[in-house]
Amino acid sequence: MPIPNLIPSQWETYDPSQKPPPFGHAMKRYMPLDEDYVNLNPGSWGTLPLPVLFAVTRYAYEIERIPDKLHWVTFQPLLNKARSAIAKLIGADTDEVVFAPNATHALNTVLRNFEWREGDLLIGASTLYGAITNTIRYLADRSEQPRPEAPVIEYNFPLTHAQILDIFRTKLREFKRQYVQSQFTDVPPLSPGYTSDSTKRKNKMVVIIDSISATPGVLMPWREMVRVCREEGVWSVVDAAHSIGQESGLNLGEIKPDFWITDCHKWLYAKRGCAVLYVPRRNQNVIKSSIPTGHGYVSPRSAKYGELGTNFVGQHTWTGTADQTAYITIPDALAFREWLGGEKVINDYCHKLALDGGRRLAQILGTRLMDETGELTLNMTNVMLPLPIESTPGEVYSSEQIDDINVYLRDTLLHEWKTYTSHYVHAGAWWCRCSAQVFNELSDFDYLGKALNAVCADIRDSMLLEKTSPNLIFPSYPALAHL
Repeated sequence: MPIPNLIPSQWETYDPSQKPPPFGHAMKRYMPLDEDYVNLNPGSWGTLPLPVLFAVTRYAYEIERIPDKLHWVTFQPLLNKARSAIAKLIGADTDEVVFAPNATHALNTVLRNFEWREGDLLIGASTLYGAITNTIRYLADRSEQPRPEAPVIEYNFPLTHAQILDIFRTKLREFKRQYVQSQFTDVPPLSPGYTSDSTKRKNKMVVIIDSISATPGVLMPWREMVRVCREEGVWSVVDAAHSIGQESGLNLGEIKPDFWITDCHKWLYAKRGCAVLYVPRRNQNVIKSSIPTGHGYVSPRSAKYGELGTNFVGQHTWTGTADQTAYITIPDALAFREWLGGEKVINDYCHKLALDGGRRLAQILGTRLMDETGELTLNMTNVMLPLPIESTPGEVYSSEQIDDINVYLRDTLLHEWKTYTSHYVHAGAWWCRCSAQVFNELSDFDYLGKALNAVCADIRDSMLLEKTSPNLIFPSYPALAHL
């Protein structure tokens, strides 16, 4: 029986034999965005193309027609096809890849599966995503012992990749010297000194590395940081939430992180939420249980364990009833991207637009780019906002005032200007992080600049009126006031 009325509209389908429209506003016809909405924040939530949204809807109908057929018969082959497609894209084996609802969930799966000992280190950074910072805090704060210590590496941008690497290696070595009671002999399998004898493995250092940090939205030298971890005997957990669909040429088999996590819904055009957890076979023994524990769990006390080990793929196949259309429609997202020209063509356009748009926005605002050289920029650019700069924390902005300014920026941009970009405080200054997509053009940055100038003027004239003394530092670049 055919599904009634499930016929794609003009822009919910495409002819693979025909050329796509040029990138820019002509692509908006394939996106379900409001016509008058200027979206410069697809990096946060992603934007689902209409053909992929139609594929999701088609599967949703199929599920409801004969639920048992899809869940018992159809689902597994579709899931395997999606895992295979992602594995090929990131340079991994299919059985090293599973799906999770989002990057935070997948990172929690890794961090909560480590068997922690007193004296272990779980190392974060000042630029980590907030939920991951809180996960580290929880594991260090929890009442049950043992629990890890949680030192932090501070990064204040702008920095070059060489400076980041120097800070990173220096801090890892400093932590080793600082925690003199620990015996850091639990090193990952590819590090010098690894032994399979568990009685000789004492303390471990686990570090979470951003591939592209969220705020600021900068490309980290994460491949080299993974190499440093291997040389220093440190476990590397890469938060690559922003990588897939933005970073071309991924080959995890060559880079060799210990764990790697990415979101497919941010840049790859998949339905949210959809994350990938990559665990190479050498480390799958660490992941003893999915979160939550599902039907595929294998007890190490059972006879099955000798045959299946932790059953890494099986335990993540079904962890409870959920809408998994985001996972099984990944091939549809990849097919749409291939029609547009493939990963390099998409990212070449978005990268150039991020560079050009960032420079344009900085001129309009009369401020500057965080990354003047382009070394830290892929498809996201960070531009200072025309608001006072603190030389010391609390000089201008209380935590409550930062919250109030964030809400005012958010609500005014969305409701009055019908546009949005991520905004945040870093190193005493306010910044915005703009994400460039194939449906954006340079004129979108012009419009955002006009909106931000108006909103920041309101903030200076009202919320900061009593604090705008001559001693405060303001951005001093000449603005293009006529735009």
